[in-house]
Amino acid sequence: MFYHKSCVVRCVLENWKNVLLQKRCYAAARSVEALKFSTTASPAPQDVQVSKLTNGLVIASLENHSPLCNVGLFVKAGSRYETAENLGVSHVLRLAANLTNKNASGLKICRSLEALGGSLSVTSSRETMVYTATCLRDHLELFLETLVNVTTAQEFRPWEVSELTSRVKIDRECEAFFTSTSCVCYTVIPSQNILGVKHSVLRQVGEELLSDRRGPGVATDKSVYRGGELRVQNSDSLVHAVIASEGGVMGSAEANAFSVLQRILGTGPHVKRGSNITSKLSLGIGKATAQPFSAAAFNTSYSDSGLFGVYTIAQADLAGEVIHAAIAQVRGVAEGNVTEADMTRAKNQVTAEYLMSVESSDVLMEEIGAQTLTTAAYQLPHTVLQTTDTVTQEDVVKAAKKFVDGKKTMAASGQLVNTPFVDEF
Repeated sequence: MFYHKSCVVRCVLENWKNVLLQKRCYAAARSVEALKFSTTASPAPQDVQVSKLTNGLVIASLENHSPLCNVGLFVKAGSRYETAENLGVSHVLRLAANLTNKNASGLKICRSLEALGGSLSVTSSRETMVYTATCLRDHLELFLETLVNVTTAQEFRPWEVSELTSRVKIDRECEAFFTSTSCVCYTVIPSQNILGVKHSVLRQVGEELLSDRRGPGVATDKSVYRGGELRVQNSDSLVHAVIASEGGVMGSAEANAFSVLQRILGTGPHVKRGSNITSKLSLGIGKATAQPFSAAAFNTSYSDSGLFGVYTIAQADLAGEVIHAAIAQVRGVAEGNVTEADMTRAKNQVTAEYLMSVESSDVLMEEIGAQTLTTAAYQLPHTVLQTTDTVTQEDVVKAAKKFVDGKKTMAASGQLVNTPFVDEF
């Protein structure tokens, strides 16, 4: 028996239509069913709770009734605690997180995490090292035990550590900015943050698991900003240059003023493949060179100091003009060349960027951990936003003057024939 091709196609289309209708009906039924369950009131999320235990552990938790827990251990063991004798040790600690400890081998740690469907990651910065674990709420206790062993019970077997040293690339950029003499060892876990667990449970676990792992800690000298210059001459046609000065301490009013100043000067395009038409840096460089070049202001705050400056990318023959044009824009703000419209736009950008960032659970955990590690307390988002609203035009002008009049630090790479030196600013 033979069928016409059009009949076969028609039959296939009819069958697919029936299947799609069934799927749509099933989806509609599921949505109605879900709607019935949504009428049941779910527990309201709690506010962030902070406690300091007798063993020195600072705990911050946020119970949001999620079935997924994010656990973070924040340790004061960043590169700023290194000495000349142990440069790079913080990077080795980060890489050695999954190695053998007193209770499990590296293979057992990996297999256990995979069996429970969780993950463990380690990140480091200048001041802190963060051990982050993500797991189901039912497996929290097992993950906490693994996390404590990874951070405080490592064995550092010589044949395992020797394989890591070749992977370490010592980052010495901050040496051009700060000088300090302090040790890297920090046996106390000074801060811990968890999302999606009761504070009472976390407090009990912290007291039990870390009660016998308390150490003396170390005294840390205040970082002293010294300035300097680092020039890397190579054959690259583009010159990358950073000119910085001392900024504000984390959480201070001065740091908030530098944040607003950063947005006034410009941090890059806010539209994909768009031009940064509100950036004073981009407008000033375009006017001075009649060509568009990349430029952005940056602002970094630490527990006892900070950095503020501008970053430019330009062709080698125009690098000097671009850098001087960028510095001229900061000098213009220091002379009072800032309007209320600039202030409003910059504050809106700071507010929007902060609120969008804390919508992510990972970023929120980092924010809570960073605050509790520094001050043993946590400020709610609306309190943080109020500090931004209080920044005045005079505060921004004062911050710009600190950059203009302060000791400069410069780092540049590329064909530097036409790139000015730091003492020319």
